[in-house]
Amino acid sequence: MSNMFYGCLSLEELDISNINTSNATNMKCMFYRCFALKNLNLSNFDTNKVTDMSYMFNICSSLKELNINNFNTNNVKDMSHMFDRCQSLKELNISNFNTNNVLNMTYMFYGCSSLLELNLNNFITKNVIIMCNMFNGCIALKKLNISNFNTSNVVNMSYMFSRCIALLELDVSNFNTNKVYNMEGMFDN
Repeated sequence: MSNMFYGCLSLEELDISNINTSNATNMKCMFYRCFALKNLNLSNFDTNKVTDMSYMFNICSSLKELNINNFNTNNVKDMSHMFDRCQSLKELNISNFNTNNVLNMTYMFYGCSSLLELNLNNFITKNVIIMCNMFNGCIALKKLNISNFNTSNVVNMSYMFSRCIALLELDVSNFNTNKVYNMEGMFDN
C-alpha cells in the first residue's frame, strides 16, 4: 500500500471505508502530497502487520481531521515524517499508539504549525535512534509532555524542538544523552 495515493494533489475527499488492509505491511508515503485532502477517516484500517508508516501523511497540508484512533502500531519500526507538514491539523489523538518497536521518529511532527497540544504520555521510545527535527516548526504547540521519553539509544537530536516558539515549558531532565553525537540547534528559534 506504499505510495497508494502519492501525489494526488487535487484530491479533496476520499472514501476508503471498504479497503481491506489486514495484510498490509508497508504504508509508507500512502497519502504523501495529498495537498487538498481535508479530512480522512481511517477508523476501519487494520494496521496490525504494518512495519513502515514513514511519510504516511507527509505534506497533507489541508488535512484538518484525521481519525486514526484504532491504529495498531505494535509492529511499526519507522514513523519518520509521518505527520510532516500537516499544517492544518489542530489536534491529533495518538494516545493509542504503541511505539515500543519504533527506531526512527525523525521529522515525525515537523511543521505541524497548527497543533496546540500533543499527548505523548504513552510513547515508549527506548528503541528510538533518531529524533532530529521531531517537533521542529510546531510553532503553535503550547503543551508537550515528554517526561517519559527514554532517550538512551538516541544518537541524533538536532533541531528537535527548533521553532517551538509557543512552548511554555519543557521538561527534558530525564533525557539520557550519552549516545547523542548531534544536538545542533536542538532548541533553536
